[in-house]
Amino acid sequence: MTKSILKTKKSRKITGSILRYVFLCLMASLILVPVLWMISTAFKTEAETYSPTPIWIPTEISLDSFKKFWGIYNFGQMTLNSLVTCLGSMIICTAFSCLAGYGVTRFEFKGKKTFMGFLLVTQMFPSVMLVVPFYSVLTKYHLTNSLLGLVIVYAATNIAFSTWMMTSYFKSIPLELDEAARVDGASSFTIFWKIILPLTVPGIAAVAIFVLINGWNEYMYSSVLISKDSLKTLTVGIVSLNTQNQVHWNDMMAASTVSCIPLIILFLCFQKYFIAGMTSGAVKS
Repeated sequence: MTKSILKTKKSRKITGSILRYVFLCLMASLILVPVLWMISTAFKTEAETYSPTPIWIPTEISLDSFKKFWGIYNFGQMTLNSLVTCLGSMIICTAFSCLAGYGVTRFEFKGKKTFMGFLLVTQMFPSVMLVVPFYSVLTKYHLTNSLLGLVIVYAATNIAFSTWMMTSYFKSIPLELDEAARVDGASSFTIFWKIILPLTVPGIAAVAIFVLINGWNEYMYSSVLISKDSLKTLTVGIVSLNTQNQVHWNDMMAASTVSCIPLIILFLCFQKYFIAGMTSGAVKS
């Protein structure tokens, strides 16, 4: 009787594991299949992209689309523009979110809860509602058609969530470290810069990657605020391949493949810090 019960439990456990793996494989395929199709299309000729039957493996590997990326379409300049705007907004967001997170968790001041609530409320508005206000403000200060204006917009849209992330991370660092440093005569800024900030490297990495990914993939603001061809970002350039008369699928997929490579490399190199930063503060100590 006992053996039959154990066999039943074991079979149920095996069946449950199989079902879980099947479910995970199905979910993974929803992500992997489009990515593989994108890479496959990037190496196709233009004739194969319009084939009525799906062609997963190109009959002839073509690199023409990748050559156009750096030549005809001038995506090299667009990539540089995206890199400048992303790095600029990342520096602003990480710097201010670290200062805000430290101040909120270490000091008591009037309106602290209101400040954090305000940051949370700003995330409830859809981005499309902010396009006109951003355009109006940037026009007033002559920052439209400017990478600086785009950096300001990217930083403004990411600073609230970045501050929440860093606040959660600073909360996980015990206050006893600050008190011990103050006993030794250290100032608040010295404590922040030399003691607390080095302990928040995973949180800083998480914020930096978060802002970089958002800025690299952003399209709406860059398409509205930038009209000069020399200042367009990579996402705007990729969408511009979808013309009124024809869609250059192979060129578009090649550009999309190249644009994904920096993010993949970035995440693979810093995934340990990113995961640690995202999960910090989730559990109270």
